[in-house]
Amino acid sequence: MGEVVMPQMGESIVEGTITKWLKGPGDRIERDEALFEISTDKVDSEVPAPDSGVLEAIFFPEGETVEINTVVAVIGDGSKVGQHGAPPAPAPPAPAAVEPTTPPAPQAEVPQEPGKRVRSSPLVRRIAKEKGIDLAVLGKGSGAGGRITKKDILAYVESQERVAATAQPATAFPAAPESRFGEFDVEPLSSMRRSIAEHMVRTKRVSPHVSTVHAVDCTRIAKLRSAAKDRFLEQNGTKLTYMPFFLQAVSSALKAYPQVNSSLDSTDLIKHREINIGIAVALDWGLIVPVIRDADEKSLLGLQRAVNDLAARARSKSLKPDEISQGTFSISNYGSYNSLLATPAINQPQVAILGIGTVTKTPVVINDAIAIRSISYLTLSFDHRAIDGAVADLFLEHIRDIVENWSAPVL
Repeated sequence: MGEVVMPQMGESIVEGTITKWLKGPGDRIERDEALFEISTDKVDSEVPAPDSGVLEAIFFPEGETVEINTVVAVIGDGSKVGQHGAPPAPAPPAPAAVEPTTPPAPQAEVPQEPGKRVRSSPLVRRIAKEKGIDLAVLGKGSGAGGRITKKDILAYVESQERVAATAQPATAFPAAPESRFGEFDVEPLSSMRRSIAEHMVRTKRVSPHVSTVHAVDCTRIAKLRSAAKDRFLEQNGTKLTYMPFFLQAVSSALKAYPQVNSSLDSTDLIKHREINIGIAVALDWGLIVPVIRDADEKSLLGLQRAVNDLAARARSKSLKPDEISQGTFSISNYGSYNSLLATPAINQPQVAILGIGTVTKTPVVINDAIAIRSISYLTLSFDHRAIDGAVADLFLEHIRDIVENWSAPVL
């Protein structure tokens, strides 16, 4: 008898939702054949059978969320179909040893004596008036003679805002009962859709998004691609798209401007040494961003194969959790859906994302004459806490210069 357990699809994942059983009780199944599909907060995936045999029992229906390491089914020789009892609960993990700590005693606020004038500057009193703060609650300030300083009042304001933010966190799913009118159908959001919603609300709440757009003349790479695509397919068994050209240009730009290849961790800017580029892949049931690791070390062919492989396995639910993590920068290629221009949302905790519009023949003015060129609009959405507009524009100009003056061999 072989027990089938809910797998742990990544270090931080503690449960998964069974979205579809691909076999039913009494069905024959081979080892490594897909048995059921699961959805977690990171990835949708198929779970293969651990053994060959007959599926004798299923303990959880579709739509059920199950903790990792829980027995969800049994595979046997077929002699006990429907005769298995409920599975035992998974053993809880051993608690980690934690050093006992003594929290610091909170400092009590010492209000001023009634009727006693609070010592502060006109600026401090103006800030207090604007924020509706009674200076007496701050007690003794850090200035000379207990004077309340600008630093004191701003620290107090920040602490109050932090408490308010903690008490009333933004939610991705506010109730909207007024939307239920007339005739309608109700479809619960999938685990992936809920995860996307929470991620998008978080990124818009956390990052001050700014976008800059540059028009890039892709005529040179369009001609190179057109001349080489048939031979490229014949030699390598894969089509040549525009994406590997942009990936090489982006990798070069990320090296030139490492601030863009970064993540924000509180007040620390983490400048990544690796260049791991996430490629947004649209799925029928949502969106996922698999990561091309060390993109700067790959050839044009290597990048094209990586893009094709990750996209194919994303659509077949064959990605592993570590293939959608540790990205340092992301690209959204909405041009494949004929979109000219968009402003993509930053993939947290990264600080920027590139949007690529469709490459289309466009009349442009060159040396006071009208010419037809293959133009694409590139959008860089960036976190203004970490990147200023000048850096963002120089980054796009670096990409534009490489694409417009492409010199590397294609074959």
